[in-house]
Amino acid sequence: MLFAALFAAEGTPPGVLADVAREFSPRIDIRSDRDVVLDLNGVERLFGNARTIAEELRRTAADRGIRVRVAIAGTRIAARLLVRHRAGLTVIEPDTDAPALAPLPISLLSEFAPAPLTPGEELGRVFRQWGIRTLGELAALPSDDLAARLGEDGMTWQRLARGEDPHPLVPSLPEERFSQSLDLEWPIEELEPLSFVLGRLMEPLSTHLERRDRGAAVLHVRLHLVRIDDTTPAVHERSLQLPAPMRDARALRTLALLDLESNPPPAPIDRVEVAVDPTPGRIVQFSLLTRALPTPERLSTLMARLHALMGETRCGAPALVDSWRPEAFEMRPFAPVDVNVIDRNKASGLRPQASGLGQSQGLRPSAKPVLALRRCRLPIPARVRVNDNRPEYVAIDRRGMSGGGIESCAGPWRTAGDWWREGWDRDEWEVTVRGGTTYRLFRARDTDRWFVEGIVD
Repeated sequence: MLFAALFAAEGTPPGVLADVAREFSPRIDIRSDRDVVLDLNGVERLFGNARTIAEELRRTAADRGIRVRVAIAGTRIAARLLVRHRAGLTVIEPDTDAPALAPLPISLLSEFAPAPLTPGEELGRVFRQWGIRTLGELAALPSDDLAARLGEDGMTWQRLARGEDPHPLVPSLPEERFSQSLDLEWPIEELEPLSFVLGRLMEPLSTHLERRDRGAAVLHVRLHLVRIDDTTPAVHERSLQLPAPMRDARALRTLALLDLESNPPPAPIDRVEVAVDPTPGRIVQFSLLTRALPTPERLSTLMARLHALMGETRCGAPALVDSWRPEAFEMRPFAPVDVNVIDRNKASGLRPQASGLGQSQGLRPSAKPVLALRRCRLPIPARVRVNDNRPEYVAIDRRGMSGGGIESCAGPWRTAGDWWREGWDRDEWEVTVRGGTTYRLFRARDTDRWFVEGIVD
């Protein structure tokens, strides 16, 4: 095993040292902007022996305008300890890490403790009382006696002093951008030619996502516009929050076009950019006993078409809001409930978590309401005769809803609110007409008109 540690001078720009390290090895561990570790196993066949690699690393860093220390050893912790203590180039022969670390001061360990382990004043005081000043003195202590006095923390410090790595190297993955762009020869104004451009960009973007096993969580479309006058914006940008990770090129193009149809650019387009925020791909296990839900691609396309036809605020799933206003609700993104998840939650005794139309209302499965109000989608106008401030006759001009004399009534219950905007102010009654039908009526106090709100069953 062979590892190299790079330690740059203070003030090094972020990312520069990592770029230097990636020119020599794909397996690097970025500890900070100034501290990077490389896995050099197999690199010798490309660049030569360890000292040649160290010299090339320092020369490449100098070409980038940064000064670095370089240390090569058999373990990562040994290379990092040596590069912090020694300037210039340090190359340790294989299997000689412990003797090379022995003369280093024990204070170096405070910078390499795995979180949340820190040496602390108490441990430093113990080492001073024992007369331990170097890593070699700590490494030479009997392990059993050290564990009996300091526990697992003491063993961890001893392994670091001996140059033993606490865990395997986990390579730092470079930040990968999932984006495509195209400069147009001639500006375009219509959505039809733009669809061909988006299709050309979505295909390689979808292939890139599939190779990395990623899906698009958010789709960004940036259209650079031709400046007609001073009021024309330079860029028309749209972002689409997708309900589920997807990477189908045709579905992404359709969603982008439907959104641009509702929000067209104000000027001709001369450059198109598309980008996505990636997320891990979905792993879906379907059931043979229940009907499968629509795919996210089909569902997203359908919702996008409805948004383009009806408006973004008029499509979705209704959800109750914290208000006393009658029929108060808000529209939230439509997210169908996975029946398989609900069945598994019931089997495990968990309460189903859902949103939208399938949201749980907190009722027990065995609870049966005694009365239920079948609320009308829109209140039905009615004519009510009042005697002594109490309704005595109701007439309803709606087929299937019979009126007549009122046998009994309860009320009124006065409710009002939202006075600072378009609020409500009304008196509610529950009346039973001849024939046994019970209605809920209300009188709008501002207009003195009566309406049927629903039927009580």
